[in-house]
Amino acid sequence: MAKTSTKLIANNKKAYHDYFILDTYEAGIALHGTEVKSLRMGKCSVKESFIRVENGEVFIYGMHISPYEKGNIFNKDPLRPRKLLLHKAEINKMIGKTKEKGMAIVPLKVYFKGSLVKVEIGLARGKKLYDKRNDIAKKDQQREAQRDFKIRNLG
Repeated sequence: MAKTSTKLIANNKKAYHDYFILDTYEAGIALHGTEVKSLRMGKCSVKESFIRVENGEVFIYGMHISPYEKGNIFNKDPLRPRKLLLHKAEINKMIGKTKEKGMAIVPLKVYFKGSLVKVEIGLARGKKLYDKRNDIAKKDQQREAQRDFKIRNLG
């Protein structure tokens, strides 16, 4: 079986800072017109986007795909809601989990898997301010330890 190549288009680093990611799903995305060409050029942002489940279907809001330069009338609204393609069992599991307090569905990254555009979404619980501070302190300690290690090995 041949391995499918993946190419990252957009990454949501802020989601990892604001949430504990408990579970991840890979979803397809319904695109129209010249949106795939814009994605091939890397013109996408998921920083301010969010995901909602409506009438048993999953939609991503606020995902910005820049209009294709040569697309003229075939370009769509860059911020339009887009349908995510998931199995019914996955959607039902997400609905059950998001009814718990503090749970949300957040987009983590957009990438090409072969020739298909995929969105990795995460079932997440929001972090408190002290959790964010602890994460920053841990990263600072790791950075300091790596710096000390490099200095000891150079000298």
